[in-house]
Amino acid sequence: MSMKRRTSRWKEHVTDLAFDLAGSFLMGVGVYTFALKGGFATGGLSGMALIINYLWGLPVGMVTLALNVPLVLLTWRTLGRVFFLKSLRTMVISTVIIDFVLPLFPVYEGSRLLAAGFSGVLMGAGLSLIYMRGSSTGGTDFLIHAAKRKAPHISFGNLSLVIDASVILLGIPAFGDIDAALYGMVSAFALTIVMDKIIYGAGSGKLVLVITNEGQAVSRAIDAAVERGSTLVDVTGSYSGLPRRMVMCACSNNEVFKVRLAAHQVDPGALVMICEASEVFGEGFRAPEVGEKTG
Repeated sequence: MSMKRRTSRWKEHVTDLAFDLAGSFLMGVGVYTFALKGGFATGGLSGMALIINYLWGLPVGMVTLALNVPLVLLTWRTLGRVFFLKSLRTMVISTVIIDFVLPLFPVYEGSRLLAAGFSGVLMGAGLSLIYMRGSSTGGTDFLIHAAKRKAPHISFGNLSLVIDASVILLGIPAFGDIDAALYGMVSAFALTIVMDKIIYGAGSGKLVLVITNEGQAVSRAIDAAVERGSTLVDVTGSYSGLPRRMVMCACSNNEVFKVRLAAHQVDPGALVMICEASEVFGEGFRAPEVGEKTG
């Protein structure tokens, strides 16, 4: 193996470890510092561990790790060696942080609603950092990833929602308080929003579609306004039957107004459609992740 390749792999491992530490710490704060004292269960195995801790006082991190064992045995062949080893490292790090590091710090004892909100925000931020490096914290993630490879047509967002909702609802008899489920739902909602913003928001943008008779001129105006290239497509109006040009331009969220303005300055009658693009990869945007196939 060449020196350059060894250096690259070393940097990748260090980066993975840094993301694991930061992500596990944020997630641990969300679970231990806010959810545990708040008396509600989050989704997944961490929520089950919180319920078990409340009932029998067992450590949250170790219980989460123990609950992961049967799932690991069931899914590791399907998930592959690299993903399994990365996830195993993440699980061990998060267990150490939750059971041995965070107990050294005070927990939040204020409003349960604030505890639920911050729990979800911190867990969402932590899990996003972990997922961005191709790892996971185990639990229902293993089941969902394995199911995704076996049956890609299934809606795994719905599957995850059902699993998390089931765990959150178990908090009602466990904590003896219906509010525990409501706060758990607040936490789960905040987690989902934060994860979407971090994972997809960083690479999100807009797709602007302009239907016009001045395709070349509109393209040049957009390039002059925001230095973005465009794609020209020949289209035909279904009502008029006349040929027109469609200008397609991917741009960032803060550039979309300038793109629309440039199009209408050239052709005030142009039809401009602005669409959400959850992720944009390529020149001028986000580079594909390491190991990701691009074709």
